[in-house]
Amino acid sequence: MDLFAKFVESTSNPIAVRSRSFHGAACFPRLTGDIGSRMIYKGVPQVVWSLNNYLGLAADPQVRAADLEFVARHGLSAPMGSRMMSGDTEDLEALETELADFCRKPAVLFLNYGYQGMVSLIDTLLDRRDWLVYDSGSHACILDGVRLHNGRVRAFPHNDVGRLSDVLARIERERAADEAVLVVTEGVFGMSGAVAPLRDIVALKQRYGFRLLVDDAHGFGVMGPTGGGTGEAQDAHDGIDLYFATFAKAGASIGAFVASSSEVVWRLRYTMRSQIFAKSLPWPIVASNRVRLGLIRTRPELRRRCWSIARALQSGLRERGMEVRGTASPITPVHLAMTAAQAGEYVEAVRLRHGVFCSAVCYPVVPPDAVQLRLVPTAAHDLADVAVTLDAIPAAYAAMTGQPVPSTTAAPEVT
Repeated sequence: MDLFAKFVESTSNPIAVRSRSFHGAACFPRLTGDIGSRMIYKGVPQVVWSLNNYLGLAADPQVRAADLEFVARHGLSAPMGSRMMSGDTEDLEALETELADFCRKPAVLFLNYGYQGMVSLIDTLLDRRDWLVYDSGSHACILDGVRLHNGRVRAFPHNDVGRLSDVLARIERERAADEAVLVVTEGVFGMSGAVAPLRDIVALKQRYGFRLLVDDAHGFGVMGPTGGGTGEAQDAHDGIDLYFATFAKAGASIGAFVASSSEVVWRLRYTMRSQIFAKSLPWPIVASNRVRLGLIRTRPELRRRCWSIARALQSGLRERGMEVRGTASPITPVHLAMTAAQAGEYVEAVRLRHGVFCSAVCYPVVPPDAVQLRLVPTAAHDLADVAVTLDAIPAAYAAMTGQPVPSTTAAPEVT
């Protein structure tokens, strides 16, 4: 069979199969205007809930000024080459030192990208004799790392510590002395907003002798008293052996990092193929990430505002009869009793009739039986944005499904 015909006609990915019907709307929409909580979609002003910009740093004046300064100083070409050969800079080394201090780990390796970094990290750490155990609800970057592992793999049901213990007990009975075990989970799960029970997972380490890798892309800068992440929020951070996070969410930038022991980070520096054989990120991005990290550390009011907006949005949606369940983070999933095709029509109605821009997700991004909106509250939003949204989402839902949605007189409050 011809490769192109086989590839184009494949039905293995439901989103790709239906893509012609919702391209440019549910998928690949175009937002214009200055980045923030208010933008334009198809000429219609929108309240935007689809940006991973938790602390509102994307349009922060200090961040914008730093970005311009560093581009003017370094350009976008420097440094040229991979970091190992010619791409190291003082800003890269300083950023790693500052991140290690903030994350309370001995050392940090900065990585070009989160997705690429997680896949490569799993591939680098394990050999074919090792066991990889992962949460079944994990992000695609973890799942693709699983696919690359040529050793033994076991999944445990999402956030089910009892089943994880059972899996580890079976491995303990089977594994040889030279076989290591890595458990991988997320801190905050990016679609559902659910939080991993890290304290309970860490408690299993003494019994089963594994190492724990946590992808905290959505927890870094948002969770915990200082923004130190989901482990900090649960007083379990010291039990995380490899803490992985990115600047793509709370940092409103790009780049990722892994924090661990000095010996492990040193070895990763010389063995992670995705970093050794890739050009360093442009210098202005790295330098600007230092500014962003400084704001995460010194402006806790941004984190508090993000959480306040999230609580007002989530409680208001529940009061109006919408199904918001499972989240323990700012991520706000709204579960919809409709098909994926209807969800595409629904989000267009919410956007074009009500001026509220949010994303609809379906399988394989979420489980096969789920269709949901995913809203991301940020410190850039205000109560007026929340109020407009609390009217729009239930009204459009009632219009599409014919199901009345309970009304409420309660006004959202920022606490």
